Parts: sequence; C-alpha cells; structure tokens
Amino acid sequence: MFSGKAELGKTAASHAAMTIRHAINDRGLARIIAATGASQFDFLHALTATTGIDWQKVELFHLDEYIGLPMNHAASFCQYLQERLITKTGIIRHHLLNGTDEPTDLIRRVGGELKAAQIDVAFVGIGENGHLAFNDPPADFETQDAYIIVNLDEACRRQQVGEGWFANLSEVPVRAISMSVRQILSAKEIIAAVPDARKAQAVKACIEGPISPMAPASILRTHPDTTIYLDGQSAALLSPATLSALAASG
Repeated sequence: MFSGKAELGKTAASHAAMTIRHAINDRGLARIIAATGASQFDFLHALTATTGIDWQKVELFHLDEYIGLPMNHAASFCQYLQERLITKTGIIRHHLLNGTDEPTDLIRRVGGELKAAQIDVAFVGIGENGHLAFNDPPADFETQDAYIIVNLDEACRRQQVGEGWFANLSEVPVRAISMSVRQILSAKEIIAAVPDARKAQAVKACIEGPISPMAPASILRTHPDTTIYLDGQSAALLSPATLSALAASG
C-alpha cells in the first residue's frame, strides 16, 4: 500500500518494466495488455519514462473500447493509448480497437491476433462497480472468446462522466467491446494499479468479498501471479486483518 497515486504508479511501473524486460530477454518479444482510464495516468507516465525497455520489441493489445466512438474522440481509449503510451514509446506493434469498425469483424480479427500466443503481462484497473475491463456486474466468467460485446451499466457510465471524459450521462455510449475475463486471466502475469478513494468500496468487495460475477475483479484472486497496487485511499475500507496480510505479503 502506498501513500499516494504517484508513488503507487512509480512502483507498479518499475514492476511492469522488469516483467517486460524479462520477456524480451527470454523470447525477444513482450506481449502486453494496457488498461486506460484516469486511474492509470501515474502508472503509464512512470512506465513510459522508464529507461532500458526496447519498445520496438513490445506488442500491445487494447483492453476495451466504446462501440461507435471515433478514434479521435477525447474519450476514445484508442486516443488515450496513442497519447499516453504509443507516441511516448514508439511502439509499432499495436492492435487498437477502432470503435467505428463493425464490432463482430473487429473482435474476430483482433481476437485472433491476441490468441496467437500467450500474453506476458496484463495491466488492469478495477472500476468503481468492480468491473474488470468493461466486464460490468454480473460479468461473464465462462466465455472463452477473446473479446465480447457488452452493455455498460449505469454505474460504469457514471464513472466515465465523473472522470471527465463526457459532459453528461447521455453522451456515454451504452455498448462496448471488452476483453473477456477468461482472456485477461490467461495472461502469464497481471498487474493492477488501483488508486483513489472512489475505488475503495470496489476494492473491499473484490478482495474481501466472495469471488463472484457481481464483483468482477474478485476473479483476480484465482490468478497465480497477480499483484494489486493500492494507495491509502483505495485501501481505506479494508479490515485490519486484510491490511496486515497485505503488508506481510509485501
């Protein structure tokens, strides 16, 4: 647990950079999945500032995207990744989800590329409603499809307004493409950066509650190599016993 977002982001980025370097050293290529949203700002800022990563040997996959939103829209996650990761690092191998493409064809094409080999590391967040990618509750824990088309619930859409991506709820798309839960879990390693008080209830449900589609990110507890980075605000509702256990685990 960290005192603030910047420290959390810097430490998570150091961990991520080490994983990417190891994959490149071992196989000549690192395949990664990148999350977006306001919670990832500090993490991606620190990661892109890290030296010693051969970004030409990194292949990037997109976690989720709104259906119908142009790639140049301010709220587009394509735009987000271009500005905060691709342009800063010079990644040339990337598979973005264009929200204006026909969704079925898009997920078949990009999903095929995604399943071609194992992902070395997935960077994820946890939504205010506990979502993992755009898998809102109740999430589909069973599908083996790489990407699925989902309906966004109101809590998820309100989060997007609260983060400043849209002026009001009516502007937020109601459907999206999301990487499936099972596909995320198939990554060799998962790193979750989860700062901020507005995530505290979801963190509590996902860490202390039952593993359930109603708390989608709770499924991360079944993965053998997941690290969740919290700050004091996002961990504020966790019990003393849980905090002690987290401290003991490092």
